[in-house]
Amino acid sequence: MYKMPAVIFAGGKSSRMGEDKSQLAFAGYDSLSEYQYRRLNQLFEKVYLSAKSDKFDFQCEIIPDNYDVHSPLAALISVFENLDASEVFILSVDAPFVDKSVIERLMKEERKGYDIVVAESPHGAEPLCGIYKCSILPEAKRMLEKEEHRLTMLLENMQTKRVRFQTKAPFLNLNRPEEYQEALRRLR
Repeated sequence: MYKMPAVIFAGGKSSRMGEDKSQLAFAGYDSLSEYQYRRLNQLFEKVYLSAKSDKFDFQCEIIPDNYDVHSPLAALISVFENLDASEVFILSVDAPFVDKSVIERLMKEERKGYDIVVAESPHGAEPLCGIYKCSILPEAKRMLEKEEHRLTMLLENMQTKRVRFQTKAPFLNLNRPEEYQEALRRLR
């Protein structure tokens, strides 16, 4: 098991889905949140959910995202403000096909000299599937003050190692109802 904590980001607005996607049933679990939490608990010693509030109906540890904006950047800052960790593995709640092999590959990458190690699919960087060091905190706070919330900008501003994957399949994000339905079909 990995000693580095894992944090599942589950605090987004879900505006394109039309309902809170972290609460959608998935793979025999009552919610995507619980599915991701149980799955990552098999790989990491400590797993947390990052959210604006405790909206979960299962026992879990939550890192409160205390910023007013709904932004992965703000959530990332909250993670390092609340955890005593030098690095964390981050995964979006809506990426249920990022499997053990993807995570193992990222964890095996040499991180010395890098602030971030992130997956990269044929469609580009996957900033919510990667390892972030606490060294990103000053730059992340600077960006937040300037209301620049794009994690891709953080990747550009820090020493980032991109780990290329040949297919987009593991990184399917469930942002819209049709993507959720496609994910349910893939499970069958």
